[in-house]
Amino acid sequence: MDILADLNPPQRQAVEAVEGPLLILAGPGSGKTRVITHRIAHLTTIWDIKPHRIMAVTFTNKAAREMKERLSVLMGERAKSLTVGTFHAICASILRRDGAAAGIDPKYVIYDDADQLALMKRCMQELCIDPKTHPPKPLLSAISRAKSQLLSPGDCSLRIESYFEEVLHRVYTHYQDLLSANHALDFDDLLMMTHHLFDKHPDVLSKYQSRYLHVLVDEFQDTNITQYALLRQFAGKHRNICVVGDPDQSIYSWRHADIRNILNFGKDYSEAKTVYLEQNYRSTKGILAAAHGVIAVNRDRIDHGLWTENEEGSPITIVKAPSETSEAQFVVGEIQRLMASGEARARDCAIMYRTNAQSRVVEECFVRYGIPYQLVGSIRFYERREVKDMIAYLRVLHNPFDGISLLRIINTPARNIGQKTVERLSQLAQSQGVPVFVALQRLLQSSEVPAGLTSRAVRALEAFWELITQLIAESQEMDLVDLLDAVINKTGYQTYLDNLEDGGERWENLLELRGLANEYAALGPAEGLAAFLEGVMLFSDTDELDEKRDVATLITLHQAKGLEFPVVFILGVEEGVLPHSRSLNDRSQMEEERRICYVGMTRAKKRLYLVRATERRLLGEMKSNPPSRYLRDIPGNLCQEIDLNWSMDTCAPPETKQRQAEYDAGDYVRHAKFGDGVIVSCAPTRDDQELLIAFEKVGMKKLLASVAPLERMSSPELLDD
Repeated sequence: MDILADLNPPQRQAVEAVEGPLLILAGPGSGKTRVITHRIAHLTTIWDIKPHRIMAVTFTNKAAREMKERLSVLMGERAKSLTVGTFHAICASILRRDGAAAGIDPKYVIYDDADQLALMKRCMQELCIDPKTHPPKPLLSAISRAKSQLLSPGDCSLRIESYFEEVLHRVYTHYQDLLSANHALDFDDLLMMTHHLFDKHPDVLSKYQSRYLHVLVDEFQDTNITQYALLRQFAGKHRNICVVGDPDQSIYSWRHADIRNILNFGKDYSEAKTVYLEQNYRSTKGILAAAHGVIAVNRDRIDHGLWTENEEGSPITIVKAPSETSEAQFVVGEIQRLMASGEARARDCAIMYRTNAQSRVVEECFVRYGIPYQLVGSIRFYERREVKDMIAYLRVLHNPFDGISLLRIINTPARNIGQKTVERLSQLAQSQGVPVFVALQRLLQSSEVPAGLTSRAVRALEAFWELITQLIAESQEMDLVDLLDAVINKTGYQTYLDNLEDGGERWENLLELRGLANEYAALGPAEGLAAFLEGVMLFSDTDELDEKRDVATLITLHQAKGLEFPVVFILGVEEGVLPHSRSLNDRSQMEEERRICYVGMTRAKKRLYLVRATERRLLGEMKSNPPSRYLRDIPGNLCQEIDLNWSMDTCAPPETKQRQAEYDAGDYVRHAKFGDGVIVSCAPTRDDQELLIAFEKVGMKKLLASVAPLERMSSPELLDD
């Protein structure tokens, strides 16, 4: 295979620039993943660099999977020796192998957002800090910000200039103590502790610096201070660091990303080469020109051209709707039109918005008209109660000192361990300065019943102890699937679910979890359990995005980064929404808001709709927002405008042939998803039928005849057993 074939000249230049620092400024749709993968293949094939000496860092599991798949095509089996993954996954592996040098238990657990919040509440309770005066989430955010800047609790103590900072220092210190007591790390710790390990143990750093001859980084504009410091550690010996990014797509300052990392790369590496990838392979000329009109206003950017050989394409459609409801109806109606005309499938269409709250009205409209969709960022699989319960059991078996998980499952299913007993056990652990598991062990070994506990409560705790210790012993011998089965059976969890109204659906989720666990069973008992738990904790929202399902995608503009769709609708293009009201008085935040809009616009391949509402309910109040300033920055010759405030004849999508009535009230039908039903009423619309159908399983639904996957039934089967 000719690695350099089919690369344009700048791409080829980036692939062949082998030695020393390299900055690749890659505009959207310019083939940056192609360049990274071909560069790696070029290093191993032409320069005979051993694959295990190359590290490629990404920001999402999806990007890492895509990169691995492409590298497998280019390199075959040799690709398995590469280190390819997210910052957090790579650091998690390093800490498992070498973290003991810094006092980190190799069996540490990773605390997700919910675990961190639970630990913070416990921390504040023990410090007697009123959560009404100092809510826990802002404190967690402040701690995360400190860690992203490599600031320890001791560092923060030197920066106290306000009462909040004094409270933060106390909370941060105790929060870290509790993490340590639970043998746990949060997401920021994975990075900060790895940097600390390298900083305090030069021998460990030297091992990794010697191993990795080349370090490649995707989405470099999204790195924070800690991540950049880590990269400089990895590349400190050979200085073969290749970073790929685009300042115009830096949209994660709320995750503490620092755009200065990419803007100042040339200052930190004065010998660095710079290559510009400016040819876009994704979007039409019109979409690129419109997006450039929006982003060109920013000052904190590196100006570079973005061009394409693609067609001029359809005009950008700017839509003015009277309300958020009509905004959603327009989107659904336009998707129906595109599907009916054969111009697009459901899966070609993405509806993007600035905040998650905007999805509600759109979802209702999709459901009403029976258009299939997927919502990215809804309740994730691993956040479902029954799944978190089972993972908590597995985490306790892997690391009994994980007090957050132990307290979650100590009375789930119910085993006569009441809240007062749990609180007393927690108090004993705090007073003794030991993990809850150790406090429980000491309690049961004592000949006396501690004050505040009854003999009945102690017997219940003893039964729980026997259950957990037995499962811990079995976890050393069983593969992951057998262990999961043992937990379900011995805890009576399936019976517990059977008594819940939605127990059947929850049980199906556990069967799905069992299927996922099966992928780790071959690794052996201890290794499989550790790998599974690590994978669960590093899972992200976009990992649940299924691009193969023929459904429309509802997604925030932040989550849409790295994706592309033939048809994109951006909703709420209004002052106060996009740009967001919180950013209006901050220049740097306003520049980021403009980048957010730019990212959304450049996700579109063929059609782009910018939709706004004259009135919208925000934070419980009805507000009238003027059009976003971004609309003024798009050249008028690139746009067509639709005003839904005028008559339907003026604003409606192009006419389609009037449908002949297909259904009548009383007809029996079968829906692919909802099952069997009977049509209650038929209401003609401009070019369709709106059907009210009573379904046997799901009740009443309103569907459009042209879109709903209905099959007419010659005879009713609704009463069949």
